[in-house]
Amino acid sequence: MVMGFLSSWTFGWIVLPILIFLARICDVSLGTIRVIFISKGFKGWAAFLAFFEICIWLLAIRQIMLNLTNPLAFVAYALGFAAGNYVGVYIESKMSIGKVMIRIITKGKNKKLLEKLQKSEHTITCTDSKGSDGKVKVLFVVCERHKVKDLLDITKECDAQAYYSVADVRYASQDNQQQHQWNKQGFLTQLWNKKK
Repeated sequence: MVMGFLSSWTFGWIVLPILIFLARICDVSLGTIRVIFISKGFKGWAAFLAFFEICIWLLAIRQIMLNLTNPLAFVAYALGFAAGNYVGVYIESKMSIGKVMIRIITKGKNKKLLEKLQKSEHTITCTDSKGSDGKVKVLFVVCERHKVKDLLDITKECDAQAYYSVADVRYASQDNQQQHQWNKQGFLTQLWNKKK
């Protein structure tokens, strides 16, 4: 009965493309997260994910090779690849791994903004500069990615006209201590503690 279903039209033209699509979402999502882990320096976790990524890919490509006359399998493979990229980036954004630098450009002295950012327990560098409209203050804040929204909310509350940009930071002078903490406590423990 199972063999009959596996060779049926329903399996070949509906179930199989869906399975290929889902497999591609899984393996491409893992691949996207793996590349991000490599860029953040998590080599062990990247290798761990690579094993499962390639296993899933081999299962998907095997089904493609066994069903070369099925165009829906090819379409499912391509759609799964596209969706997997989206899902992988979405998952990584929810994990919020690493540090970023927020550059905030504000007009005037804006002491309220500076005081609130300092109360958020981040190291802030403030410098005077000149923009196209005159004198401005440029604030540099390095923080964990999961704290960006809070800092931007403070910025918008104090100065709705402030311009800001956010950029990834691979290493900061405090990274050696942070990396030691990640290695000592474990990646999943650190990730869990961030969300609390």
